[in-house]
Amino acid sequence: MTTPLPARDDALRLMMEWTPGESLRGHMLAVEGAMRAYATRFGEDPERWGLAGLMHDFDYERFPNAAHAADAEHPSEGVRHLRQLGYPEDVLEAILGHADYTGVPRTSAMARALYAVDELCGLVTACALVRPSRSVSDLEVASVRKKMKDKAFARGVSRDDVLRGAAELGVELDAHIATVITAMRERAALLGLAGS
Repeated sequence: MTTPLPARDDALRLMMEWTPGESLRGHMLAVEGAMRAYATRFGEDPERWGLAGLMHDFDYERFPNAAHAADAEHPSEGVRHLRQLGYPEDVLEAILGHADYTGVPRTSAMARALYAVDELCGLVTACALVRPSRSVSDLEVASVRKKMKDKAFARGVSRDDVLRGAAELGVELDAHIATVITAMRERAALLGLAGS
C-alpha cells in the first residue's frame, strides 16, 4: 500500500514558509508543472510527481550546502523534515536523487524525471526572461537550444545535467525541452512568465 500524500495546500504552505525568495519559489512551481506533465505522459500520478517537484528545493535557502555534503544541508535536511511529516519514501528518494552529490541513485521514473526537469526549468525561465515579451508563451525549442550553446548565458545552469537528465529519462532533447516549455506555459502567470 502506498503512503497517502500530504495535501498540496499544506506542502505549498511549507514551501513558502521555508523559501522567502520569489525566484526559488517560481523555480519549484515550474518544476512541479513539468513533473505533472511527465507523470501524465508516463501514466503516473501527477499529484505524487508534482509534490516531488514542488518540494525538491524547499530547504535550499535555509541549508544551501555549498560544500555539497552528501548527508547534510540541502536536500538531506529538508528530506529529514519531510520524513517526520510522513511524506512517502518514493518522493523523498526522488528529492535526494536530484542532487548528484547525495549519491542516491535515481532508480524510479519519478526520480529520473525530477533530475531531468530541474536544470531545464531554470534554463527555460532564463530564456523567457530575456525575450522582448518576457514570456514563455512565445519561447521556442530552437531558442532554448541556441541559448544552451552560449556558456555565458545562465551560467548557473548545468548543461551536462540537462543532457544527462534527458538521456536518463529516455527522451530526445528537443522533445524534452518542448514538454517543459508547454508545462510552463500552462502556469505562466503563476511563474511570472506571462509577459508584460
